Amino acid sequence: MTLDQVAIGKEVKITKVGGEGELRCRLLDMGLIPKTLVKIQKVAPMGDPIEIQLRGYELTIRKEDAGKIEVIQT
Repeated sequence: MTLDQVAIGKEVKITKVGGEGELRCRLLDMGLIPKTLVKIQKVAPMGDPIEIQLRGYELTIRKEDAGKIEVIQT
């Protein structure tokens, strides 16, 4: 399952961060690394972007980028 498929309020663990080049580096720099717990906070009315909570802060990412992050239920 990928991060963009997780329901609001659910907590998941990142297993793999996909993407290539600068995008992958940017995601990793923002703290989206394997074994990190992430909770879906909000989704915009049209479904994009997604607000997530991780490591004590909120982060908003595009749905397309969230689709490159593989997760499992905790």
